[in-house]
Amino acid sequence: MRKLVSNISKSLSLYELLKGMKLTLSYFFAKKVTIQYPEQKTPQSPRFRGLHALRRYPNGEERCIACKLCEAVCPAMAITIESELREDNSRRTTRYDIDLTKCIFCGFCEESCPVDSIVETRIFEYHGEERGDLLYTKDMLLDVGKKYEKQIAKDRQQEAKYR
Repeated sequence: MRKLVSNISKSLSLYELLKGMKLTLSYFFAKKVTIQYPEQKTPQSPRFRGLHALRRYPNGEERCIACKLCEAVCPAMAITIESELREDNSRRTTRYDIDLTKCIFCGFCEESCPVDSIVETRIFEYHGEERGDLLYTKDMLLDVGKKYEKQIAKDRQQEAKYR
């Protein structure tokens, strides 16, 4: 009976509403944590998964050996690879496409690669204005890898202890 009376009195006095208003009021006077985005950046983890890149060896040769593990492991089926044999009987890709509108940035492609060819960089500021702009081809991915190789190598070195 006592519990019933307590519940009715809380209901009539709008206890839950007042409790919520108290919480709102406490945040109203708290220090704000908003950043001014384009000018200020938040710290980023070296393991952040952003835009994909294809890497090269220091001698300039592509790392990708066309094993197609990344294509097989991709849950979103966003990767398309075609390959052919070279004169020295090694396989290399002729086509390596990633559709970033399908990609869920899970990192499985990066984890499955035996030669550390495909990586996800820290780049998150990219966009596409038309439908095909987010379909990254082999040349585009190699350009991203070339442009950000120093940062990629540094991040891979920091992450090596977790692999």
